Amino acid sequence: MAEFKRSRLVRKTDEQITKKTVFLGFFTVLLFVLIIVFGLPFLIRFSVFLGESKSGKDTANKETVLPPLAPRLVIPFEATNSGKIDISGFAEANVNVELMKNDVSLGKAQVSDSGDFSFSGIDLSDGDNVFSVIAMTDKGGSSQASKPVSVLFNNKPPQLTITNPSEDNVSVDSADFDIVGKTDKGVSVLINERVAMVDDQGQFKFKLQLNSGKNNVDVTVRDSAGNETKKSLTINYSI
Repeated sequence: MAEFKRSRLVRKTDEQITKKTVFLGFFTVLLFVLIIVFGLPFLIRFSVFLGESKSGKDTANKETVLPPLAPRLVIPFEATNSGKIDISGFAEANVNVELMKNDVSLGKAQVSDSGDFSFSGIDLSDGDNVFSVIAMTDKGGSSQASKPVSVLFNNKPPQLTITNPSEDNVSVDSADFDIVGKTDKGVSVLINERVAMVDDQGQFKFKLQLNSGKNNVDVTVRDSAGNETKKSLTINYSI
């Protein structure tokens, strides 16, 4: 009789283990399907919901507050020579967003029904300005900060020195002529609207094919913020 009871107990234990194994397998497959169909952000929010429901707190009279997803900033340039810019972005609809510049708050804005927001006339400081934004609800939930976006403010024109020719108006007896000069590194150089190569030290050289008589040469240097420096030369070629 004792052996019969032990046998029933073993079978019952085996059945419980089998049920747990089947349940865990089903739950694992369900999680995998949820990740594929809805993505990881949904799974995170779902996990937060489950955690709140199992916390043992009185949720019958208290609404669970889920933090909004991190918003996204849209600034279509990395550098500018303007002291003020407009900033826009996207977030969950009808939440508030707070704009930060170099970790200092610049104010809040309401996200529209379509999920977009904007800040107008934002002042820039000299050099790099790092912007981020945080979304928050009226009930106290707040998101992680958005991916930071850096904007360089520079309103100083780049330097330009022409070493050949050494004067603004020269006469030569050869049709081949090299325009040689130096500027700031990282800028672009146009000579008569044609691109000249600039090395890491800001030096450039451009070969011109002169026409007989007077040749007008325009040199334009432009940096990433849109600042320009221009210089005009006259080269007279006599055969």
